[in-house]
Amino acid sequence: MLKVYGRANSINVQKVLWTCEELAVAVDREDLGGAFGGLDDTVYRQKNPNGMVPTIDDAGFILWESNSIVRYLAAKYGCGSLWSVDPAVRAASDKWMDWQLTTFWPEVRAIFIQLVRTTEGLRKPAIVEQARLKAIEAASILDDALAATEFVAGQSLTIGDIALGVVAYRYFALDIERPQLKHLEAWYSRLSLRKAFARHVMLPLS
Repeated sequence: MLKVYGRANSINVQKVLWTCEELAVAVDREDLGGAFGGLDDTVYRQKNPNGMVPTIDDAGFILWESNSIVRYLAAKYGCGSLWSVDPAVRAASDKWMDWQLTTFWPEVRAIFIQLVRTTEGLRKPAIVEQARLKAIEAASILDDALAATEFVAGQSLTIGDIALGVVAYRYFALDIERPQLKHLEAWYSRLSLRKAFARHVMLPLS
């Protein structure tokens, strides 16, 4: 059974848990990080020297970094489904995973930190507004890309959707003004109908 280290409300742990359920991979998860602590434990640091979550142990193979974990799981357990046999589809999926890290999530994260993790009196509206505008720019790029396809790399769910989906949940759940982007909203609705997405991602923000 795959061992997953990390708290269930971590965005990066959610990627892994969602992937595992889509692939019917049984998971033994241990709460770490946030209120649970444990990231500075010597034994855990031997597994992940960064002291972050998630980390997995797959029969003795230790791996950290959430997108790398998702790629590994899809390649091992989801060839032909989440992990396309078509190199072009895999490349498109990978592109969106990288874009999620560099472009979409940094802006949504800045809003999340201010509105969820920061005490109301200490929040900085200018940071929220700047990040909101940039997040909308990113969301518009994704909206354009989804005009012709059901999912980001084609007509089937791939790991690109998983990496983006956890960010999209926060984008739509945060109390900010957003323009209507019909292709993005339709894609997000499709994700929301997936039991694994609802179970592992659509949790109260904390």
